[in-house]
Amino acid sequence: MRLPASPVPWYLRPLHARQRRLHGAVPDPTALWTWRPGAMLAFLALFRQVRRRGAPVPLGLRTLAAVRVSQLTGCEFCVDLNASMLEEAGIAPDKALALPDWRTDASFDETERLVIEYAEAMTATPPRVDDALFARLRDRFAPEAIVELTAGIGLQNLSARFNTALGARVHGFCRLPGPRVTDKPEPTT
Repeated sequence: MRLPASPVPWYLRPLHARQRRLHGAVPDPTALWTWRPGAMLAFLALFRQVRRRGAPVPLGLRTLAAVRVSQLTGCEFCVDLNASMLEEAGIAPDKALALPDWRTDASFDETERLVIEYAEAMTATPPRVDDALFARLRDRFAPEAIVELTAGIGLQNLSARFNTALGARVHGFCRLPGPRVTDKPEPTT
């Protein structure tokens, strides 16, 4: 982390204790957000709302989009966390390894490809969501689903960029077989 841990206000101590109990340590993003407790609580409330069950976009699609945004923004913490949630969302965790090849990999269906394409277009700077892409989304999803998907992708961009800028480290959530999602190839000499 690029900043020291913040003093923990009394009302965040239960959250920090729960994360230590569940994960062995307080993950870096929690420690970093603790510098701005009100913003952290608002962020967590919005995150819970976007990740809720019964949303108009299936959790598996939202999680694939989150992993892809994390990959594109270079947030290794986010790749680690989101890839670990794929199985809970009904997606084989090793599918995260295939995400860079989503256009050609046969394991992705048409709806998954559309969601990943939208996530990539929204993550570009500036965003590249054109009318043709949006028309395909409208053909596939109801307005409330498009808003939910857009909010989730936007929130993941906020989280990934926050974590990357402040140096949040990989925590070890993801336990994929073979190479880890966050592994980088060794430089050749």
